[in-house]
Amino acid sequence: MVTPLAVVVKGYPRLSETFIAQELKALEDRGFEFQIWSLRRPYDDREHPIHAEISAPRRYLPEYLHQEPLRVLSSLAAAARLAGFLTALGTWLRDLRRDPSLNRIRRFGQAAVLARELPRKTRFVYAHFLHTPSSVARYAALMRGISWGFSAHAKDIWTIPEWEKREKIADARFGVTCTNSGAHHLESLDRLGNKITLAYHGLDLGRFPPPTDIRPKNNALSLMSVGRLVEKKGYDDLLEALSLLPRGLDWRFRHIGGGKLEKKLRDLSEEYGLADRIEWLGKQDQTAVIEAMRTSDLFVLPSKVAGDGDRDGLPNVLMEAASQKLPILATATTAIPEFIEDGVHGILVPPGEPQKLAMAIRKLADAPEQRAELANAAYRRLVEQFGISTGIDILDERLRRALEPA
Repeated sequence: MVTPLAVVVKGYPRLSETFIAQELKALEDRGFEFQIWSLRRPYDDREHPIHAEISAPRRYLPEYLHQEPLRVLSSLAAAARLAGFLTALGTWLRDLRRDPSLNRIRRFGQAAVLARELPRKTRFVYAHFLHTPSSVARYAALMRGISWGFSAHAKDIWTIPEWEKREKIADARFGVTCTNSGAHHLESLDRLGNKITLAYHGLDLGRFPPPTDIRPKNNALSLMSVGRLVEKKGYDDLLEALSLLPRGLDWRFRHIGGGKLEKKLRDLSEEYGLADRIEWLGKQDQTAVIEAMRTSDLFVLPSKVAGDGDRDGLPNVLMEAASQKLPILATATTAIPEFIEDGVHGILVPPGEPQKLAMAIRKLADAPEQRAELANAAYRRLVEQFGISTGIDILDERLRRALEPA
C-alpha cells in the first residue's frame, strides 16, 4: 500500500498505550491511510481488541543496529545519496556532541532505514513521543526532504533536555500535546509561538459498555488500580497508605499492570503484612480492565514526580474509570486536576503523602453516597468535555494541512 503518511512509535502494540491505538483507529475511521513504523517489537503477551481493528501495516525498524547489520549498512549507503542526507548528518552530529550516547547513534541508524524504506510518495512523518521516536522521525524527514510533526505526552516532555525540545519544535511542522501543563511548557520553548496545540486524548465512549448505577455489594471495600509498576505511579505510597488503615476496615486491592518494580512492591506488601489482601493481576487487555472496574468500589492512582523528573500526563485510565462510574481517588499532580476537580469529580490528595492517602481511603470507605456522587460527576465531565472527537478534530486538521501537496 502506498500512503503519504507514516506514523512512528516507540513500540507497537503496547497494552499501556491505549491512547495511541484509539487515535490510530479514529484516524482510519476518518479516511487516513498510513503505515505504522515501530522502533521496537512488542513485548506484551497479548493485545487489546482495538489493535485487531486497525488495518494499517506494521513495520519494524531494527531495535538494535547490530541485529540487522546488512539492513542498516545498505540503508546508510542509500540514504547518503539522498539530497537531505548532509543536512540530517550535520543535525545529528550537533546532537551527538551534546548527547554522546549509544542511543543517539542507534537513532541515526534507525532513521536511515526509515528514510530508505518509506514509500516513495510519503509526504509527512508523524511521531508519537518527543524523545526517541521524534529523533528518528526528524532525521529521516531531513534525509527525505519532507516535513514531520509530533505528539508529546509525559515522560518525553519532562525528561529530555530543553535544547533538544527547543530544536525539535523549531524543525517540526506542528506539535500536539495532551495536557495543559505540557502545552504551556512546550509553548515556552516555541520560538515562533505557533507550533504547539493542546489536544486531549479524550475517550471514545462508543468502545465501552454503558456504566452501571448498581455496583455489586462486596464483602470488603474493593480497591483497584491500573498502571505500570514504575516510580512515578506511586504504588509504594499506596502500599504504605494501606498499611496505615484501621485494622477493623475490611478491604481488598487489585492491581493490573506490569513493570520493573513488581518484585520490590510484592516484597513491600509482605513486609507490611498486606500480601493476603492484594492481587497482582499483571498485564490484562482492556476487556478485563473494564470488567474489574465494574466490580470495584474505588479506583486509586497515587501518581507522583519520579526522581528523574518523569511524571504522568493525564492518564487515560482515569477516564476509563469515569466511563464506568467508578469513584476516583488520585493525587493532585501534573495534569490530573485538569480532569478531576477535588471534591467534585473525585478526591485528590497531595502526592507522596501516604498518611493523607490513607485518610482519604478511610473516609470514602464510610461514604458510599459520596462515592456515587463523585462518580456521577466525573462521568458527566467525561461525556461533556473529554470525548475523543475534539482532540481528533485538531489532529485531523493538522495532518490534512501537512499532507497537502506543496
